[in-house]
Amino acid sequence: MTAERIVLIGGLWLDASAWDAVVAEIGGRGHDAVPVALPGQGDGNTSATLADQVAAVLAAADAAPGPVVLVGHSAAGTLAWLAADARPDKVAKVVLIGGWPSPEGDKYADFFPPENGVMAFPGWAPFEGPDAADLDEAARRAFAARAVPVPEGVSRAVVHYTDERRYDIPVVLVCPEFTPAQAREWVDAGDLPELARIKQLDLVDIDSGHWPMLTKPAELARVLIGS
Repeated sequence: MTAERIVLIGGLWLDASAWDAVVAEIGGRGHDAVPVALPGQGDGNTSATLADQVAAVLAAADAAPGPVVLVGHSAAGTLAWLAADARPDKVAKVVLIGGWPSPEGDKYADFFPPENGVMAFPGWAPFEGPDAADLDEAARRAFAARAVPVPEGVSRAVVHYTDERRYDIPVVLVCPEFTPAQAREWVDAGDLPELARIKQLDLVDIDSGHWPMLTKPAELARVLIGS
């Protein structure tokens, strides 16, 4: 069980409120969780950059009195990993939910073409299947209505790491819409190069779609506390 502050980093199109139910669950169990308000995702700053977002995560980590657990959802697994790379002595653990760090030199999250400087939520067609299977129509409408376009300076930024001590940090990969066995196959096949070099990598299953903070907050909170 962890006693470190848990720093929660939302993935694409999410603002900090996406973690509200998880924060309540974690707090109700006597633990400390802080969601990060990412520049450009909820504040109207369409010129925000990936460096701005990394700085926000680092500020949340540095404000903690002791070590932290960084939790990155989806694409923000890269954001959590960049912060761990910058603060290897501050980060006790990294938890990745449904995503993994981009390799050195890749773009952060260039998944859909930006328009007018932002990458908008593309609708549900790209996520049909296991990703969104546990979101009913009402939940999908609510998600789309709240989705925040991601600045191009974030989505198309190139990822660079600087400190190989990041591989010494224990990592937990929470597997929602895929299984731990599938994740292990991808790691062993060389498809996830950053994960392949981590010295302690644990794979944890959770029965959900891609957004367990919305559909399974209590179960996710238990995973995060237990990790």
